[in-house]
Amino acid sequence: MLSQGLRRAVSLLTSRTLVRRQLSARIVDATYVELQPDKAGATTLTFPGVWLRDNCRCPTCFHSSSQSRQLDWNQFDASVRPLALHMDAAQQQLHVRWSDEHESSYTLDWLRQRSFDASSQRSYLDDFYRPRTRHWAGAEFEQIAQRFNYDQVMSEDEPLQHWLQALAVYGVALLNGAPLDEGVVRRLAERVGFIRRTTYGEEFIVQAKPGAKNYAYLSLPLPLHTDLPYYEYKPSVNILHCMVQTKSRGGSNLLVDAYHIADRLREEHPQDFERLSRTLVDWNDIGSEDGREFHNIWRAPVICLDAAGGYTRINHSVPQRDSHFNVPLDQVLPWYESYARFVQLARADAYSFKTQPGDVLTFNNIRLLHGRTGYDDTEQNSRYIVGAYLDWDIIYSRLRVLKKRSASSSSSSSSGSSSSSGPTASAS
Repeated sequence: MLSQGLRRAVSLLTSRTLVRRQLSARIVDATYVELQPDKAGATTLTFPGVWLRDNCRCPTCFHSSSQSRQLDWNQFDASVRPLALHMDAAQQQLHVRWSDEHESSYTLDWLRQRSFDASSQRSYLDDFYRPRTRHWAGAEFEQIAQRFNYDQVMSEDEPLQHWLQALAVYGVALLNGAPLDEGVVRRLAERVGFIRRTTYGEEFIVQAKPGAKNYAYLSLPLPLHTDLPYYEYKPSVNILHCMVQTKSRGGSNLLVDAYHIADRLREEHPQDFERLSRTLVDWNDIGSEDGREFHNIWRAPVICLDAAGGYTRINHSVPQRDSHFNVPLDQVLPWYESYARFVQLARADAYSFKTQPGDVLTFNNIRLLHGRTGYDDTEQNSRYIVGAYLDWDIIYSRLRVLKKRSASSSSSSSSGSSSSSGPTASAS
């Protein structure tokens, strides 16, 4: 009869053998490659052969320093088939011999990260590609508006990542404790990437100005709007650094999540939603800045949707709708009724608050509507805001780099503390 210690050793050896046997690969229907991972209970991974061949990582097919394919697609065989497989359990690699006489190798980690499993793809799209947005009503603002310390964001990667993540998910985040100098918005933008230049320059000053050529440069109430709807490629994120705040009762910021308003229209007033998502509106801006004349025009609906019906941006600015309205005559009145409902819902839901000197308000310009209450502009009640723009392409890129760096750091820590820990997956 086996002793208890010997039985335990045999049991452990058997379980390890079973794990090794689970690491296998086979060809299915002469087209697909199916992998049985080496972890008990792990999902079987299935990959189209043509996709694997297209993504061969060998030096002939892939340029590693630029992370680019260098296949000759003029000669690529889209009907290529896997002929033979070999799974190297020790190296955790799959080797494939193809019908075009080529051979490829793939690490198991690389394959796991690119699984065609629906839940894996959803996780990748909702986190790494672009964080899934969370829409909010004005009454929720204090719960969703996260605040970060300016110095920490400027000096540490973790607060920087958390700020950008909050901005991506909720469309708004605030930084506190910024120095009172005009270089803050540039330094913050360059911490992420670089400033987006527009007709109005790179940095811009929001203050009451005599003879103002932009509606924002008045002390009058500024209605809810998105900046520069007349650009085809609009600035994505607004950075507003408060340096001097009026002591008068006005000058408060107004913010509303226009995606939440669109949600309400879609559910409660579907005809209005349909009109505002299909009717092209002419947005324009005519004037001059620094001696240069401009006449910007872009035609787009108020609510812009992607092919799946998700929101890509909101366009709204009452002052900067063109007097040209190029739609059939019978569509004009219904559109005005729908637009009025959208504006009324937005204004009723807007959250009002007042930034203080040293606060930096950052928000998604193509999602949130923003405005300002009017204020008395005198020497005792002046208001001085420095602004700049960032683009989402730059923000998402920076966020992915930070996430990969964080995952790599966590992986190194795990590897150092446990010899059995494998590398943490990071998409690329």
